[in-house]
Amino acid sequence: MSDETDGGYPLVLHSEADPSRLGGTAVCGFSTVGSVGVIATSHLIGSLKLGPMGTVLHPKFPAVALIHDSIPKHPVRVYQGDGIGVFTSEIQFTSEHDIYFANTVLEWFTKGGFDRLVVIDGVVSNDLGIKEDSELWGVSSSSAGRDQLDRSSIQRIQQGVVTGIAGYLIAEGERRGLDVTALLAECNPIYPDARAALIAVEGLSELAGIEVPVDGLLEDARNIEERVREAFERAQSTALPAPDSGDDEDDVPMIY
Repeated sequence: MSDETDGGYPLVLHSEADPSRLGGTAVCGFSTVGSVGVIATSHLIGSLKLGPMGTVLHPKFPAVALIHDSIPKHPVRVYQGDGIGVFTSEIQFTSEHDIYFANTVLEWFTKGGFDRLVVIDGVVSNDLGIKEDSELWGVSSSSAGRDQLDRSSIQRIQQGVVTGIAGYLIAEGERRGLDVTALLAECNPIYPDARAALIAVEGLSELAGIEVPVDGLLEDARNIEERVREAFERAQSTALPAPDSGDDEDDVPMIY
């Protein structure tokens, strides 16, 4: 479909792929901060029962197979259903791959005849504790996309910086006149934040009018949070006691 000289990576269609089903809303998510994007896209693929469409390959990618239900798969894949396509990457790549991946997504999006592209990603929360509710922010390359954000419960970013693949996609979408929207869920970068992914999926459902079951994702969020709480409690129980604050003649005063 492309090569690196065109700015993207090759997308190889599967033998059973049906290109006639392309179109609708395109969604992409990567293994970036909090794994929000990959958790959200993996949930979309499973809950909507999307069929495999293609695989993104390149000799510089690590030689690895991910096993799902005893089936080996390449880590970067494309799926398609009725009115929705999903681009996902289940391993984390260094930032030097960002522009190539972004251009691969754009080529898949434009050649697939999709109406809009939604990028799901995480943004680091100022509060790194476990929260029941997190913020969801949105930014769009088109006036129509911005109007949709205003009609939804998603807060529109007025000023700021979006980095990485999501940032490149929305900036390139604006330059090329494409409808690209980024949904950025506030997350904890220390662990895979399934609750932030849940909030992003709910935002996508509202924005694109796609009904996505979220019960399984909510259960995943609760399980992850419970494991994180247990890990924090174990760390606190084994932590060294605080130093004695009493006066000590051997203390050396700090100079500020």
